[in-house]
Amino acid sequence: MYRRVTLAAIAAVAAVVGIGAAPAVAAPGPTATTGITFQITAGGLTITAPASVNLGNGVSGGTVAGSIGPVQVVDQRGLLVAAWTATVSSTAYTTGGGTPAETIPNSAATYTPGLQTAVTGVPVPLPGVAGTLGAARTAFSATAVGSNSVTWNPNLSIAIPAAAVVGTYTGTVTHSVA
Repeated sequence: MYRRVTLAAIAAVAAVVGIGAAPAVAAPGPTATTGITFQITAGGLTITAPASVNLGNGVSGGTVAGSIGPVQVVDQRGLLVAAWTATVSSTAYTTGGGTPAETIPNSAATYTPGLQTAVTGVPVPLPGVAGTLGAARTAFSATAVGSNSVTWNPNLSIAIPAAAVVGTYTGTVTHSVA
């Protein structure tokens, strides 16, 4: 015997079997979470400069000048606002002979920071204004975000007094940063 199958009966069977229906979604299983922490360690604020420089020869009443060489500030303190100022100062320049030793005052020395030769970080650090080293002056300064560095190649010129005696004069230029 044949039975007559209606569309309603086919739809009922399809619904039970899942024919034409969207695939069943598995219920989510258990989950595990992991809290992650790490630390950014602070480095330091450093400045480096050449240990010694020979500016060459000059004559009484003239000028002797030259490059000091690369000076670099590296700021790895990891601060949100990393502000620093590099300053430069000088001692007087004296000969090794005679009593008293002949002296050229530090005010006869003119420091020119020049432009940066290498920079990391933003914004770009700013050079100080050229001038005499009779008092400490700004060489470079920056207000940056995060780690940063700048390298510059300053020049030093020394006006030799007309009364200066022959000899080798020595002094010290000090760069510092805070």
